[in-house]
Amino acid sequence: MNLLTIMLQAQGGADYSFLIMMVAIFAIMYFFMIRPQNKKQKEIANFRKSLTVGQSVITAGGIYGKVKEIEDSAVVVEIASGVKIKVDKNSIYADAQAQATK
Repeated sequence: MNLLTIMLQAQGGADYSFLIMMVAIFAIMYFFMIRPQNKKQKEIANFRKSLTVGQSVITAGGIYGKVKEIEDSAVVVEIASGVKIKVDKNSIYADAQAQATK
């Protein structure tokens, strides 16, 4: 059934099945798409707040490293012996050790 057919049927009068179906679709989208995404974003934000020096992390670009310094909005990550890069705190994505165990 396409959307045009449904809309034409709904214009028949006091038929509330179209409205009920739209509410059901929104509820399904909320519980299967929106709510899990918000939960994941909160977990990542809490992880970024709890960063500690010496923790192994993965950046959004896929770079594995160890946190050496934490500033207000940036983190210095050592990606190899003696090689340090400064990345924005928002680009720290996950704990490298937790990802290795999955």
